[in-house]
This record gives sequence, C-alpha cells and structure tokens, in this order.
Amino acid sequence: MAVFDIHPDIAQAKTISTDFYLDPHFFKESKEKIFSKSWHFVGDADLVKDNGWVTPVSLFQEFLNEPLLLSRDKNGDLHCLSNVCTHRGNLIVDKPCKVNDLRCRYHGRRFELNGKFSSMPEFKEVKNFPTTADDLVNLPVHQWGKLLFASLDKKFKADLFFKQMADRVAWMPLNEFVFHPELSKDYLIDAHWALYCENYLEGFHIPFVHAGLNSVIDYGNYSVELFPYSSLQLGIGKPGGFNFDLPANSPDYGKDVAGYYFWVFPNMMFNFYPWGLSVNIIQPISNKKTKVSFLTFVWDESKLRQGAGADLHKVELEDEEIVQSVQKGIRSRFYNHGRYSVTREMGTHHFHRLIAEFMK
Repeated sequence: MAVFDIHPDIAQAKTISTDFYLDPHFFKESKEKIFSKSWHFVGDADLVKDNGWVTPVSLFQEFLNEPLLLSRDKNGDLHCLSNVCTHRGNLIVDKPCKVNDLRCRYHGRRFELNGKFSSMPEFKEVKNFPTTADDLVNLPVHQWGKLLFASLDKKFKADLFFKQMADRVAWMPLNEFVFHPELSKDYLIDAHWALYCENYLEGFHIPFVHAGLNSVIDYGNYSVELFPYSSLQLGIGKPGGFNFDLPANSPDYGKDVAGYYFWVFPNMMFNFYPWGLSVNIIQPISNKKTKVSFLTFVWDESKLRQGAGADLHKVELEDEEIVQSVQKGIRSRFYNHGRYSVTREMGTHHFHRLIAEFMK
C-alpha cells in the first residue's frame, strides 16, 4: 500500500503519507496491528509490593480499553492477567486489595492469583469442565527496576524492546527511583499520537522551538542511535554544565551527558536526567486527540529543576504548540509527503518504517 511505502534509504525516502494521520480507518487499524502487538507500561511494582496484592489496571482506557489486573501470588511471582471472569464476563477486581484468591462477585467463580481456575458453584453437571479456557488469560509481563510492562500478544519478547536501554543505563539504581505523583502531569493535545512521537524523535527542532533546552544542550554533538524497536537520542551538555557524573562502567564514561532520551515503539519515552526519570506515555484518543502522561520518578531530589530536565512543563508546552500546528497543516490539499534530513531525522524515518512494518 502506497501509504506505507517508506524507502529504507533515508536519503531517498519520503515521509509517511498524511492519509495515515487523517483517515479514521488507519487509526482504527492501528489498535490491533500496532498497539495490541507491542509492549506497554502498566504501572509501578509498588502497586503489588507484597504477596497477595492485586491491582486493576486499564490499558489505554480511551483507546484499547483492555481491563487487566496485576497480582503477586503467594510465592512472590508477578502476573498480569485479564480482569474479566471467564464465566459471564464480569470484572473481577475493582480496587487494589490483598486477597488469598480471586473471586468473581457475580456468581462466585474463583481463581488462584496466577489466574488458574479454582472452583465454581453449581457446575457439577457441566461436561468437559473445567478446561484451560476457564483460566484467566495470563499475559506476558516484564519488570525493569520498578517499572512494569505487559503485552496483549506473545509475538515479541520484551528484550527486543527494552534490552538496549536497560544495558545502556545498567549502572543506575532503578529500584531506588521513587514515583512522585505530585510532579507528574497529564496533557491533552489536539493532534495525532504519531505526530507527537515524530516530534520527540528528532532533535532537529531544538534550536528553533526550545530556546531554554538549547542553552544547555550541545546541539552540534547531539546524536541518534537506532535499535530494532527503540532508539536513543544522546543529549550532550555544554562543558561544565549540569551533566551526569558517569561511573567508569558506563558505556558513555568521559562524555558530558545531559540527558538520555530513549524511545520504545510505539509510544513510550524514557528521559533520564541527573535527578531521575521522566516516563512519557503517549495515549491515542482519536486521530485528532492524544493524551500525554508525564510520570516522574526521582532519584536525587537535590538535582531537580536543573539542567536539561529543569523545566519539562515549559518544553512540553512548546512541543504541544508546534505539533498542534502540524496537525492543522497536514490537512492541506497541497501536502502529502515530506523528506527527511539525513543527519537529523534518522529517528523519525526509523519510526515510520516500523509503522509501515506493523500496518502492512
């Protein structure tokens, strides 16, 4: 399909067709073809810190709207399960709680904390019962530090999405990062989710859009590294600026790193600063509206509000303004494709190629 014909050579390629952003058909298809096949952030491990705890989570409430639950069983093993009873489809868990097993309040069907069917009243006469279809669906789950991820599909192993990032910052004590809800914030943006991701994936716009950020970043040494289903923008700071004090075992030891900007396909950003981590989750609502969640995990409070991560709210508002302007512009009958800067837009080209791979 011509919409998704992205040439592998960035020097020859045209950007993805504007039909992808504007046609509701493609937005609907992306639910199953992109998002249901990928890995997604589902919460902080502190939600199920102790054995017996279960917590309901909804995966993209205004998009996929898939009801899930996190559980930690009596052996301490973590599970991500469907939160829908296999009898009549009732939601099983409606609030965080500590339990011995899972019991549906509709007709009393019980499950173990690993999702396995346990018992059901008034079912003695039912033939060929129970089967594995009566167990709760057990989804792939991945833990990195305190961050929990799940996929609705078993096609892709988590390492394909997260390993390069985890290896690069393995020296950071992620288990010591503390979630701060008071420093976290949601933004509603009148633009397609992919336009927001594209903007994030290139530092090309920094000198033109982010004057404050540009003052602490060495734009000339800004670099991009591509991985199979993720990428890294390495933000090099000005010499003598507020940069990481990297240990000798860091692959970047000796560099003035002001920020690590990791992106994981299709919609997650992990921005590491000397003070900690800002996780950005880009949640589609419609092909014209997106919810962006900034989740703040603090490592060193004394370093907050300094350096490249000093004022994320200001940077976000600057990004919002430009992305919403692009959303208006792509409606033009005179625009369908653009071209890529070979030296600055490798991340965006990589993103478009992945969209094409999944949508085809």
